[in-house]
Amino acid sequence: MKFIILASGSKGNCTYIETKTKKILIDIGTTSLHIEKKLREYAIDPHMIDAIFITHAHTDHVSGLRVFSKKYSPSIYMTEKMEKEINLSIENVHYITSPVILDELKIIPIKISHDVSDANGYILEDDFSSLVYITDTGYVNEKYYELLSNKNAYIFESNHDVEKLMNNPHYPHQTKIRILSDRGHLSNETSSYYLSKLIGDHTKYIVLAHLSEENNTPELAIKTLKDTLCECNIVFNNVQAAPQAGLSEVFEV
Repeated sequence: MKFIILASGSKGNCTYIETKTKKILIDIGTTSLHIEKKLREYAIDPHMIDAIFITHAHTDHVSGLRVFSKKYSPSIYMTEKMEKEINLSIENVHYITSPVILDELKIIPIKISHDVSDANGYILEDDFSSLVYITDTGYVNEKYYELLSNKNAYIFESNHDVEKLMNNPHYPHQTKIRILSDRGHLSNETSSYYLSKLIGDHTKYIVLAHLSEENNTPELAIKTLKDTLCECNIVFNNVQAAPQAGLSEVFEV
C-alpha cells in the first residue's frame, strides 16, 4: 500500500492511497483542478481514481467533489447523513453502513466526533499492510482502541497546541471552546496520548495531519508526540507532519 498526502489543513484535505489494483482518495477538499495537478505530478492519471471516501461534509473536505466526480466518475462513498448535509447533485454515491471491500482492499469506517451530522475515520487494510486515517475529531472512542491498534501507518490529527490556541487574539472565545470540545479537533497533547496507546511493533509511519496554521507548528506537534512517547518508554522516531499545501513524500507500507 502506498499513500501520499495531497493537502492537509483548514484550507483543504485530500489523501491518495494505492494498492495493487485500486486507487482511491480520502476527501477532496481543494479544487478539482488543484488535485488533478498534484496527482499528475506523481504521474497518476485522475481517470484512474476508483473511489473517493468522504470523512464529513465540511468544505475543506469536499469542495472539489462535485467537479471531480463529474469529470472522472469515481464511486463516492459516504453516509446518507453526509450526503444530505453536503447537498450536492452527485452521481454514483454509495452509502457506507459497514466495511467496504474493493478487491483486496478493505475499508472499515469508525465513528468520530465533529460538529457535523456525521463523521467517519477509516481503517484501510490489504493483504499485506494497514493504515489508520483519523482527522477532525474531538476524541477517539475507547471501544475502537483494539481495532485501531498496531497498524503499519497512522495519518492522525494533531490540530493545535492548547496554549497557542487560547492565547490567539484573533480567535473568538466561542471558536476556541468549539475547537477544544468533544466535537472539535485533537490537540497535540491529546493526539499524542492516543498514539501512545495505539502504535505497536508493526507501526512504520506516523503522519500528523490537519495542523492549524495559526495555533500549531510542525516542529511543536512532532516534539509533543516524541516527548509523550519517550515518557511512555516507547522508542519511535519516524514521525512527520503533513504539509498544508506542498507535496508529501510517497509513503509505502
